[in-house]
Amino acid sequence: MKQLRLLFLFLIIGCQSPSRFSQEALNEKFVSISKQDVTFQNILLKHQGNKILIDIWASWCRDCIVTLSELKQLQQENPKVHFVFLSLDKSKERWIKAIDRLKIKGDHYFMAEGKKGAFGKFLGLWWIPRYVVVDEFGEIIVFKATKITDKNILKALKIE
Repeated sequence: MKQLRLLFLFLIIGCQSPSRFSQEALNEKFVSISKQDVTFQNILLKHQGNKILIDIWASWCRDCIVTLSELKQLQQENPKVHFVFLSLDKSKERWIKAIDRLKIKGDHYFMAEGKKGAFGKFLGLWWIPRYVVVDEFGEIIVFKATKITDKNILKALKIE
């Protein structure tokens, strides 16, 4: 019976989403549109005090492109939310061309380490698009959304 309780406790704790990014994820370097290296921690600091919707995407990802109209609508409905886009494109050139071609507004970064880097591992990144919402205090309030219409995203973006 004691083993069963421990297993149950482990499952509950293991299924909970983290509320903070790991130090390794925060230290990972991304590339800005101006081709500067920037840590994920500095990306978060840039948007500190604001709700942030992080969209992990790629220009080759059909689901990412198909849902862009819904994402743009969400941006219009939530002008105080900061939108950060992290790209898993295979090349920086394709990434930059896609931002221009698709007219994606927000703060853009290239994931130099891809999904195998510390940030991707922290998220358990296996599917894109992937959405993460961070509150004004840096707490992760949505961790595993794969649809921009996820009710948890919509609830989390409501600004009091």
